[in-house]
Amino acid sequence: MAVSVVYQTYPIAALLTSSSSSSSSPKLSGLSSLQSHPRFPRLTTRSLKSRPRTLAIVAAKKQTFSSLDELLEKAEKPVLVDFYATWCGPCQLMGPILNEVSISMGDTIQVVKIDTEKYPQIANKYNIEALPTFILFKDGKPYDRFEGALKADQLIQRIEGSLKVNK
Repeated sequence: MAVSVVYQTYPIAALLTSSSSSSSSPKLSGLSSLQSHPRFPRLTTRSLKSRPRTLAIVAAKKQTFSSLDELLEKAEKPVLVDFYATWCGPCQLMGPILNEVSISMGDTIQVVKIDTEKYPQIANKYNIEALPTFILFKDGKPYDRFEGALKADQLIQRIEGSLKVNK
């Protein structure tokens, strides 16, 4: 069975901006002040109770593997797998958070999303009973597992803590 996986890749050059004219070292800025890159159009959103936000639209990289095991074996860095379903509200809330985590952690991890409705056999293999469920894999093996929606800083802290403990 072929597994089709979509994960986000972010060109860091498009996301870096100088913090001031006196500093020559680039720093990652907030989403509201990202510099636009010609290949990545900007999208502005506004809700009734919040200030306008500008979101960078990033390119998704789609790769097909014969199995999740193959993807995990060929991964050059730890892989965070998000098991989700399209009908799951908390899962949908995690989409932008995972993008933020992927940007923040740079080349530290690879984020992969697997729809449990399309691939129930993978969900069964890893005993996915609650959504969203996250499994952090390193060297093709599960290293950490947690369930439920988290804020970006909590998710980053959990991933970094797990990678430090399990080195």
